[in-house]
Amino acid sequence: MANLLLLPTVILLALVVGFPLVLSAWQSLHSSGGEIDPTTGIIQQGDQFVGLENYADAFTGAGAGAGFWNAFWNTTMFTVVGVSVETVLGVAMALIMAKALRATGMVRATILVPWAIPTVVSALMWQLIFDANGIANRLIGTQVLWTTEGIQAQAAVLIADIWKTAPFIGLLTLAGLQTIDNQVYEAAKVDGAGRWHTFWRITLPLVRPVLVVAVLFRLLDAMRMFDLPFVLLGRLASGQTLSMLAADAASRTDYGMASAYSMVLFAYICLVAFLVIKLLGADVIGEQGREGRRRRRRSAPGLRTTTEGSMP
Repeated sequence: MANLLLLPTVILLALVVGFPLVLSAWQSLHSSGGEIDPTTGIIQQGDQFVGLENYADAFTGAGAGAGFWNAFWNTTMFTVVGVSVETVLGVAMALIMAKALRATGMVRATILVPWAIPTVVSALMWQLIFDANGIANRLIGTQVLWTTEGIQAQAAVLIADIWKTAPFIGLLTLAGLQTIDNQVYEAAKVDGAGRWHTFWRITLPLVRPVLVVAVLFRLLDAMRMFDLPFVLLGRLASGQTLSMLAADAASRTDYGMASAYSMVLFAYICLVAFLVIKLLGADVIGEQGREGRRRRRRSAPGLRTTTEGSMP
């Protein structure tokens, strides 16, 4: 019965996820045509099977694969730096929202407003802030061309992304904080534990399962970043990500190269997700809960036998 109930969902996922994935993998092994055949001198029409040539061009930077490593390192940098800062700020936001006894609703709403704003609107807002005559330069008292090539463009993307998505981690961490029993903190206070010691030894370990899942979701989202740097910086190389690189190839009707970029990004995301789940122990499918239930079921018959044997 369970399999029958899940069958419609499985079929839907196969149609909207599985089929496009297989089609992209197949398209990545082809060239979209329009090139001159070296043997005949005639322009090739239609898709031509090229095997792993698109992947080789991407990793070697030859031909249409130029710019791959720049986009790869930009994607990695945005992910690592952005998610690290967002995690620290998100935990701080969650602690503030959990302790805000007065005006609790206003504090939570203020913190969550950036997350509610659409990414394109947020990028346009930060584009005005980082304008040459914008408020960012007035605050720091110097003239910085934020939206030109250079490290300042990458800093602009990171600032805008952290401002928008740190509340997401804060919201999920807050949900984890609210599941912690206050008696645990009262016992720690009786034992003489300070606030810092309580945070590291009680709060952080108990909220860790929720925090790891939140970080995992943010990692996967950051690795697919497209709209924020595209709207904020345009097609600058300093802000180009793998998603933008695939979109640029597709806009040139080079669908084989675009599919190759997409498949590399897909494999990269799968690798990161696997490492996070294995190394940090993210319980994204409820395996820990199922294991606990199995253990209780295995121990239940023995408990009942003991209880029945001890009855007069």
